[in-house]
Amino acid sequence: MAVKASNQAPKNGRDEHRDERTVPDASTAQSAAREESWDAEQDNNIVPLTRAEVEKLFGPNVSRPSRVTPFKVVAAQMVLSLITTLVWWLFYKPPGAAALSAFLGGAICWVPGALFAARLRTLSGAETVMSWVLGEALKMGATIAMFVAIAFWYHDVRWVPLLVTYLVALKTYWIALAWR
Repeated sequence: MAVKASNQAPKNGRDEHRDERTVPDASTAQSAAREESWDAEQDNNIVPLTRAEVEKLFGPNVSRPSRVTPFKVVAAQMVLSLITTLVWWLFYKPPGAAALSAFLGGAICWVPGALFAARLRTLSGAETVMSWVLGEALKMGATIAMFVAIAFWYHDVRWVPLLVTYLVALKTYWIALAWR
């Protein structure tokens, strides 16, 4: 009975059992080449639309600039937060702390938005992706700072009116997009 010894070292000094993952075979190389050619073929099939085709798809007002500006969105946020504050004033007992909390919740939304809109106005034509990212970072930082400041220094805060008004003012962006 013959037994094959598997623990012996190979005679030529190399490992006969190579790891197949490290050495690419011909089928892997062909697969990669096919994938690259498919990507290149897909890029060649992109055909830009003509102006008439775009107007047919999206309507004749597709190239008209939007009437909704950042300052109009901030103004709408202010109006909605004041309306929500009035609702809290009318229907919450006692009304004082709830109305002030609601107003502060709205302010947490529109003050950073106003800072961002003012920053956009000062750039006026020099916008880059990085300037938008920095503006958004400023906006998020101001929002977080206002939440933290209210939590630490306004001890009579009513969180439900504050958060509801914040969310109502925050959803103004969606109303502005639909309004366009």
